[in-house]
Amino acid sequence: MSETKFLTPEEVTERYRGGVSVGTLRNWRAMKIGPSFVKIGKAVLYPIDELEAWDEGNRVKCRASKRLDEHVGDQA
Repeated sequence: MSETKFLTPEEVTERYRGGVSVGTLRNWRAMKIGPSFVKIGKAVLYPIDELEAWDEGNRVKCRASKRLDEHVGDQA
């Protein structure tokens, strides 16, 4: 059986380099949005695999601009 790894809200804040604060995570939990979490007693834990799935769901896919496509084609 694989062991699931968890992060505390403070560790999640570090993971996202301060872009998501502990307070924001608290608000998201209250509104039932954001990454999935586990609550055991008073402890709130975020499974790393759930954070990775949340990251993927929030990925913004960009396409190259037409000008960049033309420039790359010139080098081929």
